[in-house]
Amino acid sequence: MKKQKKLYIIPVFVPHLGCPNDCIFCNQKSISGQTKMVTKDDLKETIEYYLSSFKEKDSYKEIAFFGGSFTAIDVKFQEELLQTANEYIQQGKIDGIRISTRPDYIDKEILKRLKKYHVKTIELGVQSSNDYILKRIARGHTFEDVKKASKLIRRYGFNLGHQMMIGLPESTKIDEINTSKELIKLKPKMVRIYPVLVIKNTKLEKEYNEGIYEPLTVNQAVERCKEVVYKFNKKRVEVIRIGLQNTDIISEPDSKESEVVAGPFHPAFGQLVEDSIWYDSIVDKIKKFNVKVKEVEIKANPADVNNVIGHKKENITKLKDIYEVDVVINTDEQIKEGKTEITILKTYTDFLEEDKKTVKM
Repeated sequence: MKKQKKLYIIPVFVPHLGCPNDCIFCNQKSISGQTKMVTKDDLKETIEYYLSSFKEKDSYKEIAFFGGSFTAIDVKFQEELLQTANEYIQQGKIDGIRISTRPDYIDKEILKRLKKYHVKTIELGVQSSNDYILKRIARGHTFEDVKKASKLIRRYGFNLGHQMMIGLPESTKIDEINTSKELIKLKPKMVRIYPVLVIKNTKLEKEYNEGIYEPLTVNQAVERCKEVVYKFNKKRVEVIRIGLQNTDIISEPDSKESEVVAGPFHPAFGQLVEDSIWYDSIVDKIKKFNVKVKEVEIKANPADVNNVIGHKKENITKLKDIYEVDVVINTDEQIKEGKTEITILKTYTDFLEEDKKTVKM
């Protein structure tokens, strides 16, 4: 079986360039950690830095323009950045380019320009499929714009990606599940899921301070993210990120340098969601034994052991505290990644019998 090449991403942030309005949750300078405009020389320096740090030579390398709305920035500057990135493709040092943008800044001319410079992936900031919520957060476009843009992107042969948010003002769990269903219909190849954080100097911070908006807790955000991840996994849409990247300023709200005022921040948020999905799967398998289980052996591929155990052994602890089940973990390379084998080592009846024998002695 041919080994899949490792993917290396070279992130380039173009904060708030081209955005026609401010969504109430957004302060791109805080989210990206970038405060100045990117120049051609900055781009080259960034690319060279990352290329020198990549360990695996036989890998897939991609330049990714994040932040702002790439296709809405000045066309001349847009082409300057794309041309510089494209030079590295021509030299065989880079394999592709990806951009993130708004659905209302996609049309045939824009896509032809992106094609010219070998852009391969376009990610759309969708946030929600509910037009009321999009208006509530001052998004500036409708879900119909998302539909049109997504269809055009796929028709022109680009890889389509979507970005959605959990915990937006007035958004419910049902709204978010409906968003995932609507996105699946548009056939994205990948999706990013971001729980809403209250960032300094945003309209949402004002609403939070006035008691109008209440952010989700970490546990609430994990549960709601998990529901949409299930939907995407079932339809084989790759979830490539859950939660904002942890940086010096996107960190614990009580940290001195943090720009996060409140909300479900956790440095390993994506891991929490993934671990919780594994926990649900393990509990479901144990319940199917239909006996009171006291101890089980869980076998998993070595690559999955940390997911089985959970962040700070949380999964093992919950099985003990909630279900009174002791767990023995063993690895087996023959088990496919993503799968587990569970064997009962001791039932509650066995445990009681042992107790009786101990008393008799």
